[in-house]
Amino acid sequence: MANPEYIVEMRHITKRFPGIVANDNISLGIKKGEIFALLGENGAGKSTLMSMLFGMYEPDEGEIWVRGKKEVISSPNHATRLNIGMVHQHFKLVSNYTIAENIILGIEPKKMAGLFPVVDIKGTNEKVAALSKQYGLEVDPTAKIENVNVSTQQRVEILKMLYREAEILIFDEPTAVLTPQEIDFLLQIIRGLRDQGKTIILITHKLEEIKQVADRCAILNRGKLIDVLDVAATSTQTMANLMVGREVDFVVEKSPSHFGPEVLKVEHLTVKNSDGFPVVKDISFSIRAGEIFAIAGVSGNGQTEIADAVTGLLSAAEGSITLDGADITRSSIRERSDLGISVYRSGEEAGLSYIPEDRQAVGLVLDFTLADNLALKNYYKPPFCEKGILNHAAFDSYGEKLIQEYDVRSGQGIHTITRSMSGGNQQKAIIAREIELSSKLMIFVQPTRGLDIGAIENIHRQILAERDKGRAILLISLELDEIMGLADTIGVVFSGEMQKVAPAETLTTNEVGQFMMGVKQA
Repeated sequence: MANPEYIVEMRHITKRFPGIVANDNISLGIKKGEIFALLGENGAGKSTLMSMLFGMYEPDEGEIWVRGKKEVISSPNHATRLNIGMVHQHFKLVSNYTIAENIILGIEPKKMAGLFPVVDIKGTNEKVAALSKQYGLEVDPTAKIENVNVSTQQRVEILKMLYREAEILIFDEPTAVLTPQEIDFLLQIIRGLRDQGKTIILITHKLEEIKQVADRCAILNRGKLIDVLDVAATSTQTMANLMVGREVDFVVEKSPSHFGPEVLKVEHLTVKNSDGFPVVKDISFSIRAGEIFAIAGVSGNGQTEIADAVTGLLSAAEGSITLDGADITRSSIRERSDLGISVYRSGEEAGLSYIPEDRQAVGLVLDFTLADNLALKNYYKPPFCEKGILNHAAFDSYGEKLIQEYDVRSGQGIHTITRSMSGGNQQKAIIAREIELSSKLMIFVQPTRGLDIGAIENIHRQILAERDKGRAILLISLELDEIMGLADTIGVVFSGEMQKVAPAETLTTNEVGQFMMGVKQA
């Protein structure tokens, strides 16, 4: 019998995949018109649970009730008919289609042109424009997805749901790729949707966001439901402890710095985009052994391009880059990675490690196994390769070691296809691979993006541990708290130019924010 209090009920839901129980006998109810948060570590089973509500999977055991009726939701189309919509963590958009075309894809409105039906593009553009204005999600319906930024793409995903008249809206890690300003805007949108009578399910691991918008919160840990809490009456510390299963320390202890010789020197660096426009303009800085040099800036101000120029993913239009005394300005990516070593031997220092901003496009080969991805930087060196023949046993043993040491969770261990892993565990795999290289220079770009509080705590400790071993570290993050907590030296960029470089202890968060916005200059 249905509980009239709930618009959605999930009763005794169990879902298994090879080697893992993703959801283990979970029961919860969601009230109409509330913002209900699902909180848990990466791989806790949050996305899997909601994917069943959206018809992407069917439960192995248990029942789903919607508006008091038991439903077997067999597909996303079925979910759409039940007025359920979902914004996925990794967007489902066609890059060379327009915004309007993406919104209507699969439900194209037709009109007759003589004897033949054609898609009513003009009418669609007008409807999308009106809908976007109604919900404060204004977009240009004619713009192509490949030409708009991430936050606009997310608006498109939300509009897809609203166009299909969704009343139950699922957001899967919606702020993982957004700047702080974009996050604030999105949370306003979510509140507005709730105020218009929508029911919101928010999958996240960000405690502050839950505190800002959610009414109730369900906490999952390794596939099990731990508790359902009233958010207003529960502290972030309590939620964090329940989520991770232990006491979480939000402040990482940082030992005094001991700087060694200069490792990286960047002089008068200019980088241009594909249109020939300079996105990095005459930037100079250096990083010493045992130093965390953090670059702060609002997204899109050139900080990622600086990292890509140092690694060789982008070419320097002007200026020079020196790594450990060697000019690498025109060196290949592999030459930079291997600088100073000829063969791989455990514990020997490589040139540089790189944790990129986009883990799926740049950091991983998604259709490779986890073992293959963990060895991507070493596969051509002994013991992974002998006389041109790959040693798969070395791949496997190395992979097992890193999975254990870095707590990378997956259903089938080293044999897991990386695409099937949660975003957070994909990130852990990249970090494990890059730290294990023991490089003289380590570049971390958004290293904790998409990670839960326990994983963030651990990665911060790892970064500080590498610094204390004498590594030079370039940290690029949109999280100002992360920069202030980890950095020894802070460089602030605005519009591709370095505004300020100073020891971290001489700067306040407010000052850094002012430099980031270009309202204060050195």
